[in-house]
Amino acid sequence: MNSSAPAPAPTKTGDFIRDIINDDLEAKRHDKVLTRFPPEPNGFLHIGHAKSICLNFGLALEYKEKLSDSNARCHLRFDDTDPTKEDTIFEDGIQEDVKWLGFNWDGLYHASDYFGKMYEYAEHLIEAGKAYVCSLTDAEIKEYRGNVTTPGKNSPHRERSVEENLDLFRRMRKGEFKDGEHVVRAKIDMANPNMKMRDPLLYRIRHTAHHMTGNEWCIYPMYDYAHPISDAIEGITHSICTLEFENNRELYDWAIDNLMEYAKFPSRPRQYEFARLNLNYTVMSKRRLQELVEGKHVSGWDDPRLPTIAGLRRRGYTPESIRAFCTTVGVAKANSTVDMAQLEFCIRDDLNQKAPRVLAVLKPLKMVIENYPDNDVEELDASYWPHDVPKEGSRKVPFCKEIFIEQDDFMLEPPKDFYRLGPGKEVRLRYSYCVTCTDVVKDADGNVTEIRCTYDPETLGQNPVGRKVKGTIHWVSARHAVDAEVRLYERLLSEEAPPTGKDSEFLNAINPEALQVVKGCKIERSLKESKPGERFQFERQGFFVVDSKDSKPDALVFNRIVTLKDSYARAQKK
Repeated sequence: MNSSAPAPAPTKTGDFIRDIINDDLEAKRHDKVLTRFPPEPNGFLHIGHAKSICLNFGLALEYKEKLSDSNARCHLRFDDTDPTKEDTIFEDGIQEDVKWLGFNWDGLYHASDYFGKMYEYAEHLIEAGKAYVCSLTDAEIKEYRGNVTTPGKNSPHRERSVEENLDLFRRMRKGEFKDGEHVVRAKIDMANPNMKMRDPLLYRIRHTAHHMTGNEWCIYPMYDYAHPISDAIEGITHSICTLEFENNRELYDWAIDNLMEYAKFPSRPRQYEFARLNLNYTVMSKRRLQELVEGKHVSGWDDPRLPTIAGLRRRGYTPESIRAFCTTVGVAKANSTVDMAQLEFCIRDDLNQKAPRVLAVLKPLKMVIENYPDNDVEELDASYWPHDVPKEGSRKVPFCKEIFIEQDDFMLEPPKDFYRLGPGKEVRLRYSYCVTCTDVVKDADGNVTEIRCTYDPETLGQNPVGRKVKGTIHWVSARHAVDAEVRLYERLLSEEAPPTGKDSEFLNAINPEALQVVKGCKIERSLKESKPGERFQFERQGFFVVDSKDSKPDALVFNRIVTLKDSYARAQKK
């Protein structure tokens, strides 16, 4: 895999997050800028997380220039509060994704680093009469909570004494109770219009080993309790998250405000929400992605059809293109859906300057040039770069009597505006001669299996005198061609938005043509030594990358990154 380039200098364009930070610095509410990226290690990251990564790590980079390295930091902190779903495999994958995107963290932390402190703070809340042990079942807790139009009602255990609550909590800690037998809840307000504030859970029992702490704990804090405490302990100044956590902000503030004096946190973090990234023709739900992976509907978390960072990396996307995409999307307060074409534009724009041009025939049709000498081979000079890319470099492509062209570049009865090959028609072969079709060979079913042509030896590198040849097609030498498998990727879903109903409806929305495997492709000789992760433009076809997992020196596999134009949108309209 190609190593990523360093992250570019952050953009200087303003947004509401930067406005808040600048106001805080100017008003001396903070003299530092500390952000964090806090993923839960229960799956792989997707491109929506890339936006958050670019924002949080990008802010730290930007303010290092204005303040100093020590006064502008971004932490990578794993929110590992649910041992039933988490694994070091996901942690390793997340770290790889962040580094591949071009960022480095200023500290690597886990919520589990603070389990001891969180337990201590929970005891303090119980002693202060602000938390209690509740023995209702999950179903009863849900029933007692009410709904958006009906206030909740107090748990029958809400008025337990401090002594009884502490005793039960300590026995929970010792493992004396079964999962679900008790929970710890904050004592706030069961009539609060914000459902999150109706005596939310702070701790639950889980007799499950933790991938970091082993069997040290059998009770684990809830996210809404652990997250603000982790931020406050680390001295985070601006806790930036997506809009779905807007209702959680009141509980975030409650936890910090009720522990600030006791815990003596180094700073008072504030939570700010920005719009999450939604992309059409794909799915950003971690549950749905997990369903696709575990149900074997895709080959894994790095399947190139998925919007996971691992999948985009394997498909051939560059970190620069994803960072550019996140910059163009911007930071806003209102959710919206971004067109997939915008992401595809960013990768085309990036690869146009990076991917050398080569020749590849995906669906080969043999052409025999009847007036070309049988044993001759010409080595023709072919540039890797078009005139508008300021780079130099070329290779030799062999030309001989038998070559392969694309099946789609030939028609027996071509329409008037078909500027490729047909009986009696003339085209130019890229970097080579002009040829005219004189005959065809068909099989028993009437399918064309071979075409016969003549070439004009006076047309190498120039147009024929007195004739206008409009079409140019690509080709490879039949004698020197290298066999390859090519995987053509399209958008994951056939519909712009994933169905929100039954699982079967979602699975039925998967685009059956999201992956087409084409075997027996013919690629030019220079690609024989291609290495995994190397990217090319197959002329007239699109941008491709050598697959990082399945490609072997004697069995090359290429993934299509993106077509040269947005043909998908046009096809959908038709």
